[in-house]
Amino acid sequence: MSKPETAAVEANEENSNETTSDAATSSSGEKEAEFDNKIEADRSRRFDFLLKQTEIFTHFMTNSTKSPTKPKGRPKKIKDKDKEKDIADHRHRKTEQEEDEELLAEDSATKEIFRFDASPSYIKSGEMRDYQVRGLNWMISLYENGINGILADEMGLGKTLQTISLLGYLKHFKNQAGPHIVIVPKSTLQNWVNEFKKWCPSLRAVCLIGDQDTRNTFIRDVLLPGEWDVCVTSYEMCIREKSVFKKFNWRYLVIDEAHRIKNEKSKLSEILREFKTANRLLITGTPLQNNLHELWALLNFLLPDVFNSSEDFDEWFNTNTCLGDDALITRLHAVLKPFLLRRLKAEVEKRLKPKKEMKIFVGLSKMQRDWYTKVLLKDIDIVNGAGKVEKMRLQNILMQLRKCTNHPYLFDGAEPGPPYTTDTHLVYNSGKMAILDKLLPKLQEQESRVLIFSQMTRMLDILEDYCHWRNYNYCRLDGQTPHEDRNRQIQEYNMENSTKFIFMLSTRAGGLGINLATADVVIIYDSDWNPQMDLQAMDRAHRIGQKKQVRVFRLITESTVEEKIVERAEVKLRLDKMVIQGGRLVDNRSNQLNKDEMLNIIRFGANQVFSSKETDITDEDIDVILERGEVKTAEQKAQLDSLGESSLRTFTMDTNGEAGSSSVYQFEGEDWREKQKLNALGNWIEPPKRERKANYAVDAYFREALRVSEPKAPKAPRPPKQPIVQDFQFFPPRLFELLDQEIYYFRKTVGYKVPKNTELGSEASKVQREEQRKIDEAEPLSEDEFQEKEVLLSQGFTTWTKRDFNQFIKANEKYGRDDIENIAKDVEGKTPEEVIEYNAVFWERCTELQDIERIMGQIERGEAKIQRRLSIKKALDQKMSRYRAPFHQLRLQYGNNKGKNYTEIDDRFLVCMLHKLGFDKENVYEELRAAIRASPQFRFDWFIKSRTALEIQRRCNTLITLIERENLELEEKERAEKKKKAPKGGTPASSGSTSSTPAPPPQPKANQKRKSEVVASSSNAKKKKK
Repeated sequence: MSKPETAAVEANEENSNETTSDAATSSSGEKEAEFDNKIEADRSRRFDFLLKQTEIFTHFMTNSTKSPTKPKGRPKKIKDKDKEKDIADHRHRKTEQEEDEELLAEDSATKEIFRFDASPSYIKSGEMRDYQVRGLNWMISLYENGINGILADEMGLGKTLQTISLLGYLKHFKNQAGPHIVIVPKSTLQNWVNEFKKWCPSLRAVCLIGDQDTRNTFIRDVLLPGEWDVCVTSYEMCIREKSVFKKFNWRYLVIDEAHRIKNEKSKLSEILREFKTANRLLITGTPLQNNLHELWALLNFLLPDVFNSSEDFDEWFNTNTCLGDDALITRLHAVLKPFLLRRLKAEVEKRLKPKKEMKIFVGLSKMQRDWYTKVLLKDIDIVNGAGKVEKMRLQNILMQLRKCTNHPYLFDGAEPGPPYTTDTHLVYNSGKMAILDKLLPKLQEQESRVLIFSQMTRMLDILEDYCHWRNYNYCRLDGQTPHEDRNRQIQEYNMENSTKFIFMLSTRAGGLGINLATADVVIIYDSDWNPQMDLQAMDRAHRIGQKKQVRVFRLITESTVEEKIVERAEVKLRLDKMVIQGGRLVDNRSNQLNKDEMLNIIRFGANQVFSSKETDITDEDIDVILERGEVKTAEQKAQLDSLGESSLRTFTMDTNGEAGSSSVYQFEGEDWREKQKLNALGNWIEPPKRERKANYAVDAYFREALRVSEPKAPKAPRPPKQPIVQDFQFFPPRLFELLDQEIYYFRKTVGYKVPKNTELGSEASKVQREEQRKIDEAEPLSEDEFQEKEVLLSQGFTTWTKRDFNQFIKANEKYGRDDIENIAKDVEGKTPEEVIEYNAVFWERCTELQDIERIMGQIERGEAKIQRRLSIKKALDQKMSRYRAPFHQLRLQYGNNKGKNYTEIDDRFLVCMLHKLGFDKENVYEELRAAIRASPQFRFDWFIKSRTALEIQRRCNTLITLIERENLELEEKERAEKKKKAPKGGTPASSGSTSSTPAPPPQPKANQKRKSEVVASSSNAKKKKK
């Protein structure tokens, strides 16, 4: 530890108790004023710092209308005629007195900024690398100058650790433990919390996630009491719980994946701007956004008082001019320099070997070729320019063609079946799967571990079937994977000696920060339009901690749209590197596909597809295929390396081939446009989703074309004026017979024919005939039957609505079926007599209800909770009855469950107060917490006083378990002693005490039934109803 660091730590430790005491006694008003003063001071320091960096910032500051304070830059000197005359006298432009005053002012204003020369002492479980320490020092300098910044290191360089070290510095050297908020993707929540515990355990990090009830409990018991330093949460939680987060004065707001706020009008961006924060830090693993307005949005979020006008910013850095004007390039560099830190792995991490990427070009199977042809034939007029060209239609064609190149089973009807089988047809019907089937065994022999990325989650379903068939141990993560399952699978894959061979992921699911460095092979099954997405996928393995050289295999279907997409992505990546690393911006419009570009991509390779009828899948050995792929990859790389920026912007592959000016669809002497008119394929419609698995879902990237719904069967007709009766109204069963008779006769009069229900299988015809017989034999109601129906309609509980019934069921669950008095109080709008009458009929005829199993389960679960509460109360009563002064005498038998945190005095107080307050009382643990804080015996016990209500509840549950176990052991001991004292000849009548014979379970009343009885008898009752 360095000397300044040691001194700072010692000073901090000496004042820690005093600081804690002051914080506990200071009023909220004083804290608010202190926070506002810091923000104001930061603003002043910020203006001074920026003006010293470059005069460019004077342009934004003078145009800023939001800045409440005038920049404290050096005042302009008043021109003097004598000085103008002596302007050539350089030695006398400034007097000695003036210079001395200026130097003294600068010395007094200079503030010493702390710097680390090694990993800080508060960082545990390892040491920070030198470039990470430099990153920490950079962020400290930002903090000291009141500047917010962007940490944009390449993925895998430890941005999480650098951020944690900054927050640790604020706690240990600035006495600013928090509160801080870290906003991250949902998939990396647990990883962030784990990193806090690993690297800086002195920072108390909590995580806000879960459903509404879980969040409410967490906010009440953890967040609002404020016994934490850092709150880690997701973007969605910020939106849902914005009212809670606005109550805090945040010391630091950290946003991971900062591109989520690049649109200043998005809901997340607007909400985050309303949070009251002293400092802000943005984290991104991708290069700076190459759109001028998005860059302004990030800078405006960081420094709204400086960059307050997007129009002014756009005018100052005109995009088109910026591409060629060296002065503007210099200007942009000067603006970004104070806020942005970006370093690449190749520059700082010498121990990490560079990743090796290889393209593997595969052919189309016969089935793939057929489906590819069908897609092109459907829109042959558009592709050849004869029809109306719509951008959305072209995007849809591209998507369908990409599905063909991945696997034809992505189309419904392509997979043979039913019955569906998992065998070799999964492999030989797709060129990529055929290569994968050869590549994976070779990688397994080399003891490599593999990540497979695909954009389509339905493709992951097919890969999952394949892994089952080949007996590969795998994990899977996509946009639908629950948060808990994500963390569990990542841990299973990364654990030492893990048996998991493959981890398949959706390219865009999971967010950044997922560390899978235990894998050394990445397979890009299908490439993303945005090359940054594929780079992020590779960096899941190519990051700090990787011990092997990472190999990347990119599967590309040759002579299809996919080859063109990869080519365009590579060109875009190289252009971005030239422009962004050179400090320039490119117009985002240049990155968007226009209609002509889409048509060129669709047309590419069409001749080859149509001219061949058979499979292009090769039987060559995998080593030969890899060698050919390596050579072709090197050739393409050399070709791109030889091109400058201007050549790259016009670089394209030839899409006309040998056809010249003729249509690409004229081949083999046939005009496919004419053939389409006669071919039934002209009416081909895109198939619906593959029904292989129920959980198929395509990412939002492909979702728009899958909106296909099945036509619903028409409902059977009913008489128009028939009354609506509900089963919970308990009308006489005879009424339902008369209503059924009315329905059947009405269907007879309208000539209704019963359709066959295919879902019933072999029974469908029999059921159809039976129903049709009832309709054909139906007779109208006689006069007597009609009058009988009217009488029966008045005999049910006609005033009971669904709401009344639900209240009745919930009251039974809350109080138990026997507490009719309290049940009647909970049913609003009904008198006790009405509820008692309904209760009697309900328990007599509840088997007639359609959903009786669920209802009885709900009631019996509530009754079980009531019995559990009574059991706990009885156990506490028995324990307390053994002592005259339990607050002083009570002892607990811990066994091996003593624990290290709570003392016996703490536990005694918890048990006695829980009994005194009443275990079943509402908010009893909040009252217990207040009693602990008010008790003089704990005035110096910070641990027990700082426990939340939730933590106290958990400890009480543990103590109750110990007490119940102790009571049970005492009862068994008592029974054993009585058995010893009993005469050998027989047992006296008195020995059959309640302590030795278990009490029979409580029996329901004569008119009430348990769930088992209800379920058994309900099946017969349901047959009577339609």
